[in-house]
Amino acid sequence: MRLKVKEMSLIKLHMSVIGTLTLMIALSTLFFVILLNIVGVSSLLSIGILVVLFNIAQWLFAPYLIGALYKVKEVNRSKSPKLYNMVEKLSNRAGIKMPKVMLANINIPNAFAYGSPIGGNRVAVTSGLLKELEEEEVEAVVGHELGHLKHRDVQIMMFASVLPAIFYFMGYSLMMSSFYGGGRREGGAAPALIGMLCMLLYWVLSLFVLGLSRLREYYADRESISIVNDGARKLSEALAKIVSSTGKYKMRHKQPASVGSFKSLFIEDPDRSSSDIVQLSKLRRFSSDRQLVQKILTKEVTLMDRIQEVFSTHPNIVKRIKAMQKV
Repeated sequence: MRLKVKEMSLIKLHMSVIGTLTLMIALSTLFFVILLNIVGVSSLLSIGILVVLFNIAQWLFAPYLIGALYKVKEVNRSKSPKLYNMVEKLSNRAGIKMPKVMLANINIPNAFAYGSPIGGNRVAVTSGLLKELEEEEVEAVVGHELGHLKHRDVQIMMFASVLPAIFYFMGYSLMMSSFYGGGRREGGAAPALIGMLCMLLYWVLSLFVLGLSRLREYYADRESISIVNDGARKLSEALAKIVSSTGKYKMRHKQPASVGSFKSLFIEDPDRSSSDIVQLSKLRRFSSDRQLVQKILTKEVTLMDRIQEVFSTHPNIVKRIKAMQKV
């Protein structure tokens, strides 16, 4: 019976991802065709092609940008044997080629997976993660990041992010054209109106992208649980400690470490930590990590929590930990 529940949960997750992507593509295609008929082919296609080329270039060279932004350096077996061996073991269990093992000089505990055809796949953990978490918890976090690589989440999110970007630049171009006089000469206020509609579609598609990002996090959680022994417990405890430590760090520092630029890469959104820690602050009196997680499982997700989640790259911490218990 429990196996059937797990299978139904996975099928539901698959259908959610497929449905989100299908709706995004259908909505984008429909609106794009309408725009081509109204405004003209040449100008809009040029903007679309430039946006696509820019995003591809960003994806190809992202490993080097991320490396510079987060002070990431590669480590080998001799420099960090425990971490290197951990990534190697879990990569074999996941059935993927071992990525490069990276260490980011960031004080907050977190981890992320990234890569490109030029830079290769990489898994990075922060110095704060190794300091704050126990070894078994680090293992669960690494398993989650390998899940992102196995499911090609970097490529999927890059593709999904192109769609809203196209309509943003189209809308911006049409509105600026109307503002500086082009719209008054050709079509009156129509370019400005179409530009605003493009901006509206950009906003709607961005919400779909955030929803897709949250679904990919659930996928990666499942992968970690499947390749790490007692993975649900270890990952639950790791996430609770990551949220708590990050929230406390941001409260102590007015200008915390800059991690928001590529926050969708991280195992937990650093920008949500301040609100998440409010949910966990009263629970920190418990003596063990397991007691903390058990208490989280008793919490209810409020309407405000659900609204905040809509605008986040990552699931609500309470919902996420509860979902792990069903895997």
